[in-house]
Amino acid sequence: MSNVARRTALTAIAPVSWGTTYLVTTELLPPDRPLMSGVLRALPAGLIAIAIGRRLPRGSWWWRAAVLGLLNIGAFFALLFLAAYRLPGGVAATLGAVGPLATTGFAFALLGERPTRWRLVWAVAGLGGVAMMVLRPGAGFDLLGVVAGLAGPFAMSAGVVLTRRWGRPVGVVPFAGWQLTAGGLFLLPVAVLVEGAPPHVDLAAVGGYAWLSVVGALIAYSLWFRGIGELPVVAVSFLALLSPVVATALGWIVLGQGLTALQTVGFAVALLSILAAQLPAPRLNQSRTLLSQQESSCVSPSSEQQATSAAGSSPKPCAAGTRSQP
Repeated sequence: MSNVARRTALTAIAPVSWGTTYLVTTELLPPDRPLMSGVLRALPAGLIAIAIGRRLPRGSWWWRAAVLGLLNIGAFFALLFLAAYRLPGGVAATLGAVGPLATTGFAFALLGERPTRWRLVWAVAGLGGVAMMVLRPGAGFDLLGVVAGLAGPFAMSAGVVLTRRWGRPVGVVPFAGWQLTAGGLFLLPVAVLVEGAPPHVDLAAVGGYAWLSVVGALIAYSLWFRGIGELPVVAVSFLALLSPVVATALGWIVLGQGLTALQTVGFAVALLSILAAQLPAPRLNQSRTLLSQQESSCVSPSSEQQATSAAGSSPKPCAAGTRSQP
């Protein structure tokens, strides 16, 4: 396995773990406490990561860590849960799939990376694949929910691109810890004001929160931020589409939720778009240039006769399939 493939596979662990959130939330966690669940997912993981890394921000990295934590964790979680409450799940998931397109725009604006037609096409295909997987007939639309559903992936896309632009001054574990802590501290007062005190939890809920915090936050974001620093940022953003793919697969395998033919096609299209976005675009222009050079290096039969009689030498004949027209 090449270094790029290995790094991509490690980075993909993050959205795969995020795809388990729906199953864990619905089966193990207390109902109607999404913001507090976000706090309990982010804040403990952030504090543990800082304790492991033993590094605090310095200088400008205090406000940079706060901004990144707000975009990647705090605001993203809050907007995600707001969209989930006000929209059918399929609509919210489809709006979230605009992430690769948003990242493409931010990468062009902040990093000067010009979008390629190859990845733009697959970004639209991935959005369509997710829509086929999760949208249902008669899905309703709420204006505030739609705004939140679009703002969430835009916030995270901005955070991803800024993470790449600013770099990483420390190891991935303390770096993830800074952001998880900042995001958790942002969510905490919002959760208390909206939802009240933390709910009573049983042993199953403790296990669910532990999974979301350790695997879905501490390990996942450490791998995610490492990938952002080592791989093309737009290609990384496509990996986030694995989250609804895994959620759909777990619903089918664990919860016995059936898949229609359309959902199966959408599942395949989403996976194909993720894989295709990791590959370089086919070099069609280079092939055409080479063919043009081959054609220009040979001459037609009539020109060949003239050149031979004039110069006494034999020009290079045209290869089969590239002969010039007289």
